[in-house]
Amino acid sequence: MMETTADPGASVLVVDDEQRLADLYASHLQTTYRVETAYSGAEALELIDDEFDVVLLDRRMPELPGDQLLDRIRAEGYSGRVVMVTAADPDFDIVDMPFDEYVIKPVTGEEIRDVVEAQLLLDSYEMRLNEYFRLKSKLRTLEGSKPRFELEDDDRYEELTVLATSIKEDLEDMLAEHDELGFADGEFLDG
Repeated sequence: MMETTADPGASVLVVDDEQRLADLYASHLQTTYRVETAYSGAEALELIDDEFDVVLLDRRMPELPGDQLLDRIRAEGYSGRVVMVTAADPDFDIVDMPFDEYVIKPVTGEEIRDVVEAQLLLDSYEMRLNEYFRLKSKLRTLEGSKPRFELEDDDRYEELTVLATSIKEDLEDMLAEHDELGFADGEFLDG
């Protein structure tokens, strides 16, 4: 197992039974992220916990294949991002697989860095979006149960409104800044 020390906050686990390939992927990531490698599904199973933000997972491994490992870690509660990085062409069996991205080998160092960056960005979007929807739910609840004059007189309601608007604008800015991920113009935020 190879561990690197660059740690700007994000942590990546590279799982591939081809040690040379796992180490190559890790070398492409280690200048930006804290990276560990596992050279088997069993080794990965011992390492994986919520400390890892992204797991790069080979699908074809002896003893414990990546798709079985994926099912096990999800069943055990791992909620981080999982990217299947594999030479296995996708088939309809991927429909039921709980991964976040599927990348077909061979991949370049730039592609590995891009996919990790995209997954971390999506995770950030998800957290902000969840926060936005929690605030909108509170606002809708108050608006449905209180008269307008009471809402306008309450500082907490005003704070919620300002915060929700600010988060919505942040999300729209994030989407505009990273539209290469294929999102629309933030229309899904208007609800």
